Amino acid sequence: MIRLENLTKRYGGFTAVDDVTFEARPGVVTGFLGPNGAGKSTALRMVCGLTPPTSGRVTVLGRAYRDLPTPAAHVGTLLDAAAQHAGRTGREILTLAAIAAGRPRTRVDEMLDLVGLTADESRRRVRHYSLGMRQRLGIAQALLPDPQVLVLDEPANGLDPQGIHWMRTLLAGLAAQGRTVLLSSHLLHEVELVADELVLIGRGRIVAQGTKTALLAGTGSVATTPEPARLAEALTRAGLVVRGVDGDAVSVDADGERVARVALDAALLVTDLRPAQGARLEQLFLELTGSADRSAVAA
Repeated sequence: MIRLENLTKRYGGFTAVDDVTFEARPGVVTGFLGPNGAGKSTALRMVCGLTPPTSGRVTVLGRAYRDLPTPAAHVGTLLDAAAQHAGRTGREILTLAAIAAGRPRTRVDEMLDLVGLTADESRRRVRHYSLGMRQRLGIAQALLPDPQVLVLDEPANGLDPQGIHWMRTLLAGLAAQGRTVLLSSHLLHEVELVADELVLIGRGRIVAQGTKTALLAGTGSVATTPEPARLAEALTRAGLVVRGVDGDAVSVDADGERVARVALDAALLVTDLRPAQGARLEQLFLELTGSADRSAVAA
């Protein structure tokens, strides 16, 4: 369990994280999303005890990160895959991580196999690794202690499609084991596929949070009719909100039964009537964080 309560971080007159409150629960993949500069990385650094909050508190497994006995044994983190000693080999980095977490060195080979780094690659200096290899090494380092909590910032960065699929399967499996997974990413489609709950942040403040099902659920109905203009007019007269007409389809903020009754009263034929499809995560993301997007500001 990770719990953020009224977490705030200010740098002089700039507020990077503003009164943020949410939970990442065991058995759940929580997607933490927002535009560049929204405060995601700052919040994750406060979770891991790397940045002190100005106010509020954050706990991991019921304690502040610094108060955990051997934090590295309980919390696996990947905040920056590039922040690895370039002069060491991948195997050396994992061996040191095993020593720090009090784990047997046999875990090193297990993790190399898990993330798909070969024995030859493990003996290379990290300076010679590609971005994708560094990501795999960082994931291996995060998983090596067999932690109950995982905090991952852009873990799929640099991975090829096969690697992204592997990552998705891995995270879902870890959550199924009852672990807490807090995931920050710009790959909205991948987050939509793997996350169970979503937290969206913009300009340092939470703009939406909840289960993926609830946040992306569609509202209203779509009715198909040979006379869409007449149906739209009848629905409006009945006090319903018509979202739009697309060809012979009429979108309306009402359940199917209400739409059917209006059509019946108006003697209009409806050939198809179904619930509106839910929003895609990209659509929700742009709607809720558009004012915090740098490109929108530039435009």
